[in-house]
Amino acid sequence: MSGTAAATVLLTIGATITATASPTVAAPTALEAAHDDFNGDGCPDLVVSAPGGTVSAQKGAGYVAVLYGSASGLSASRRATFSLSTPGIPGLAQTGDGFGQTTASGDLDGNGYADLVIGMPGRDIGTTADAGAAVVLWGSADGLRATSPLWLHDDVPTAGGRFGTGLATGRFTGSGIELALLSRKALWTYGFETTADGGHTSQGAPMDWKWWEDFTPTGLTSGDYDNSGADDLVLLGTITTYESLHPVETVGAASYLPGGRGGLTYGHGLRGGPVGASGDINNDGYADLVFGSPADSDDLNEWLLDGGTVDVFLGGPGGPSGPDADQHWNQTTIGASGDDKTGDRFGGAVTVGDVNGDGYADAAISAPANDIKSLTDPGTVWVMRGTSRGLTPRDLSSISQSTPSVPGDNEDHDWFGGALRLIDANQDGSAELIASAPGEDTDDGAAWVFPGTSGGPTAKGSWSFNGATLSAPSPDARFGETLAP
Repeated sequence: MSGTAAATVLLTIGATITATASPTVAAPTALEAAHDDFNGDGCPDLVVSAPGGTVSAQKGAGYVAVLYGSASGLSASRRATFSLSTPGIPGLAQTGDGFGQTTASGDLDGNGYADLVIGMPGRDIGTTADAGAAVVLWGSADGLRATSPLWLHDDVPTAGGRFGTGLATGRFTGSGIELALLSRKALWTYGFETTADGGHTSQGAPMDWKWWEDFTPTGLTSGDYDNSGADDLVLLGTITTYESLHPVETVGAASYLPGGRGGLTYGHGLRGGPVGASGDINNDGYADLVFGSPADSDDLNEWLLDGGTVDVFLGGPGGPSGPDADQHWNQTTIGASGDDKTGDRFGGAVTVGDVNGDGYADAAISAPANDIKSLTDPGTVWVMRGTSRGLTPRDLSSISQSTPSVPGDNEDHDWFGGALRLIDANQDGSAELIASAPGEDTDDGAAWVFPGTSGGPTAKGSWSFNGATLSAPSPDARFGETLAP
């Protein structure tokens, strides 16, 4: 695999990593599986991470749970859990690994089944602390399997490198699906192939980004924003401005990297982040970007000290518009009940999907630190609708643990909406909403499933689950901290 250097990007080729043999699995007739359909049954599956989970007595080693979709939707009874203590996955669980802190899915080997990449940016490599690593689990007719996974890490591990800080998949060259992987100081793309003996190989291409000293990378999102047939990548993060060594302003910032035959190149900067999700909101054939900026701050201009913002950048022939957003929202402008306070973290999580089957992608947005009555940080989620002009607050709906029919109760520091996912697991045309509260029950964490209807996700018939529900480690697991994109 190769990439093209451009502007501030320098490309070098890394070593090839080869996995041991794994049994071949007959692929379904479809050329490619859904983005997150691990068993090829046509129904997307859900990945929920608990990076704080104690595994093999190692605190914070972490694990992930997979709930398989079907015509009847998601069910906690159709599940699998994976960790570094799962037989077949190499390596021993270590304290602070954060297995599952980042995840991404896609059919990396082109066999018709989606595969799962699991990041553990806190993983120590030898004596190198927090160097980070990732592991690829391969899909099959029986779902994800732990046999012959592929382990990835930096060829030259660095302390605090946090390899796997961000993950995203896409057709960055316009052909097979690749993996983009972010560390604190670099960006890689990986291509994968199946070997004759049924194993897998990967070829990594590090893109040594010339980081701004004041830029802190936080993650990745991908989509075909210029409708070129090749997926593009957006690098998410924040920029901090200093005066006399004192940080006076921190704001979301991102970089657009368009894909093409030569791979990813640098496009332009965008004012938004560090949270992001992608989808075609205005139904024009171009993917659009929704950024969450939950914690912008400015010591010199106090008007910026608000409860968080959400920005929408519409795609087009030149990619996402920029540097400024097409739409700018906060709790006040969307008409949300309650106060738009500093610390609410509006935009703390965003997800994009079609909730009512009208062809326009909608957005679920959270303020996980939103106060409700006298409670501190129980959290709230809102759903905004997509239109030909972008997102609209018309028909705005909100969900919290105080919404009738929602299991549980609001409590201090639940952080409901800490992670969000819109996924049509039963393929009825209306996406279900999954919302997590990683702070539930003093950081044990939990997740809720809100059924999709023609009117959008509903609290009626909603249900919740956590680590204990899945017979997995529960205390301080922060279950639901990540929901696979």
